[in-house]
This record gives sequence, C-alpha cells and structure tokens, in this order.
Amino acid sequence: MTKLSVNINKIATIRNARGGNTPSVVEAAINCQKFGADGITIHPRPDERHITKKDAYDIKPIISTEYNIEGYPSPDFIKMVIDILPEQVTLVPDGPDVLTSCVGWDTIKFQDYLKEIIAEFKEHGIRTSIFVDPKLEMIEGAKLCGTDRIELYTEDYATKYVDDKEKAIAPYILAANKASELCLEINAGHDLSLENLEFFAKEIPDLAEVSIGHALISDALYLGLVNSIQMYKRLL
Repeated sequence: MTKLSVNINKIATIRNARGGNTPSVVEAAINCQKFGADGITIHPRPDERHITKKDAYDIKPIISTEYNIEGYPSPDFIKMVIDILPEQVTLVPDGPDVLTSCVGWDTIKFQDYLKEIIAEFKEHGIRTSIFVDPKLEMIEGAKLCGTDRIELYTEDYATKYVDDKEKAIAPYILAANKASELCLEINAGHDLSLENLEFFAKEIPDLAEVSIGHALISDALYLGLVNSIQMYKRLL
C-alpha cells in the first residue's frame, strides 16, 4: 500500500503572510495525521519563507507516523536533520534562490558528494531518499550513492498527463522498474494531484510513498483538510 506524506509548507506560507502563529503548522501536522496521512513532509529553506528551522524542531515531538525532511544538504541542513532524527531525509539539488524544486540530482556528477552525506545520515539511522529525474542512468547512479530510496520528480508527468497520459507515464515506469531491479524503494512527488495521482499510482510498480503538498492544501481550501486527505488516500 502506497503511503501518503502530506507536505505542510503551504500552511507555513499562509501563516507567514500575516505573521503570528495562525494557522499553526504543529496543529496542521497533528490534524493531517489524525485525518489519515501516513507521514508529514517539510522542506525548510535558508530564507525561511515558509517552514522555519524552529518549525522543524517543534513538529518532531508530535509525529505519530513518519517525519520526512526535504532539503539541500548544506552544513546547516545536515546538522539540523541529525539533531531532529526524522524517519527520512530527502535530498534535493536546488539552491537557496530556487522557488520550488525543479530538477533531480545528477547522481553521476555528484556521486562522491552524495555518497559521503548519505553515509553520515545512515550512521544516525535516518532513511535516505534522493530526488531524481526518471532517467535510467540517474537511477543507477543513485544506487551507487548508497541511498535507500529515490523520489521520482513528477512535474514532467503532471505537465504531459492532460495531453497523453500513456506517453507521460512511460519513462516513469522504466525508471521504477530499474529502481526495483536495483532494490531501491520508490517515492514520488511534485505536482501530483487528484486529477493525475490515481493513474500514476496504478502504473508505477512498488510505489512506497507519495509526498503531496501544494495541490492537497489547495484542494483543502474548498473541500476541507479531512476530505482532501481522504480523497487522495482513496487514489492510492
């Protein structure tokens, strides 16, 4: 059964637009889990434009499912993750000036760098995942880095889904098959939605987890958070 991890960055974005602590990201994390989420994902950035470092620490004690922290592995990020000890860390290649994750790691070019960082996290018992494009050579490179999982970057799938879903999913099926062949577990995320999630989950073998934030929180504005989470869960 594929797990749903809810990314609560957008809750922090709304809070930060006004200041104060409404809506509370801690309360959001508690309620997402109560409403059926299998995990909570955050992606703190150096400028703290949504999730802050304080949020990352504050959320840890209320996790009853799994905690996934995404980010670029700067020294500050690595220290924070090791301090918090989430169940999973997802490494993304985007720097501090990037609005949202938009490309996967080049696991060949940065293999030595990733191998060292992943080994450090694994020494502390943290499951590791690398954000990658659906390219076979990048999947093979991820295996050599020592990661436990890959997270397939799904924006290209979501963009092409409307015009030709079979063509859109094809490279992801090949990538997932390669990952399974290499004994890598498979996560996925970015622009997955109520419109395109069911087909993706049905077609991708051995899909362990999807991480969804923007679409799910946007849907929750109209449908309510509990309904939104349950609707996404039913598609998996």
